[in-house]
Amino acid sequence: MLNVLSILTGIVALVLAIPSAIPFLGWGNWIVLPIAVVGIGLGALSRSNGGRNFCLIVFGIAVVRLMLGGGII
Repeated sequence: MLNVLSILTGIVALVLAIPSAIPFLGWGNWIVLPIAVVGIGLGALSRSNGGRNFCLIVFGIAVVRLMLGGGII
């Protein structure tokens, strides 16, 4: 059950991260990061690793986008 919640949290974070890849919307990644961390935590508590790995990928995408934009843009 926690794995399903982790996957759903990751999907929400990914849906928010996609528009944040557009220039001047990079600040949205600051919203994505805590959501992805919650998903990582839920995935770590579950028995399988699929949800945790998915949230780690979304977290990585958001971090890379923030680094490319200088943290704000």
